[in-house]
Amino acid sequence: MRSSYRARILRLVLVAIGLGAWQFFQILPVIAAATPARYAVGYATFTARIVPLWLAQEQGFFTKYGIDVEPIFIRGAPTLVAGLAAGSIHIGRTGGSAMLAAVAAGHDFKVLAAFNTRNTYDLVVRPNIKRAEDMRGKTFAVTSIGGTSWMGVLLWLEHFGLDQQRDNIRFQVIGDQAVQVQCVENGLCDAAAVDGVFTKQLKQKGMTVLGEYTDLKSLLIGQSMVVPSAMLQQRPDIAEGYLKGEIEALAFSLAPKNKPVVLKTLARWLKNNAGGAEDPYLDLVRGDVFRDVLELDVAVDEQAQYRDDHHEDRHGRRRRRAADGALDPEEHGPGVHGH
Repeated sequence: MRSSYRARILRLVLVAIGLGAWQFFQILPVIAAATPARYAVGYATFTARIVPLWLAQEQGFFTKYGIDVEPIFIRGAPTLVAGLAAGSIHIGRTGGSAMLAAVAAGHDFKVLAAFNTRNTYDLVVRPNIKRAEDMRGKTFAVTSIGGTSWMGVLLWLEHFGLDQQRDNIRFQVIGDQAVQVQCVENGLCDAAAVDGVFTKQLKQKGMTVLGEYTDLKSLLIGQSMVVPSAMLQQRPDIAEGYLKGEIEALAFSLAPKNKPVVLKTLARWLKNNAGGAEDPYLDLVRGDVFRDVLELDVAVDEQAQYRDDHHEDRHGRRRRRAADGALDPEEHGPGVHGH
């Protein structure tokens, strides 16, 4: 029974990647319009965790290291993975769950760095849910099957001793966190795992925070830098320049003196006013971000093990070896390190 459940979940993840590929090819003409000299960087979430990418472009950090970058928002990590596999997205800014599923499916990707490896999601539920057992039979909003929010919900369920199949818990693929908030608020979904800025919105609408992000100790790769192995072998200088630019932007974003600039960047990209950007800024600086970067190897190992526990089948050993290979430092090329 358990093996059948794991195999079914794996099939769902692979189907999600297949659908992601179809969705990606619908937006391919937009990406192709970028000049060849530019490197397309795909990201699949509109939260403060992406601000180092935006800042690196706006503040000239990428230019400093000799690369021209075009950030492209792609709705859903499986669609982003499909873009990487097709070669039209050169660098991915995405969570570990979708990447590991892609490697398990046979894609040759490398994770060069993680910009946060700790859970950032609060678990927010409808007012009628008072205890963990009340979540049985309920519907959770997620961005995609196999994506980071999906993995976050699974970890919260495990934290509360719940099991998706046994407890008849359903996942509703609804969109990004802003859409998930509306789903929970309107009663179309019962719960969602969201960042602090969205938690505040839901609390103001009478929702309940059943778990705060600090309660969940499991490591979770929320945002990482992923590249196809072929690109890393052919242009290691591009991967190195990009990573240096993001790291410098990350340090810039956390320096208190730069807060006004960071708030303006958040307001511009998230389409808020400067005052409305304060909560996303707090999401960015909460937690120990620099320690997160150093825990990449541990986080990938834990997340790969968790996926194996839920997705084991007769190819399980091969998938685990593939996931391990995604972090092989010997293949990272000169000047680029795994953590």
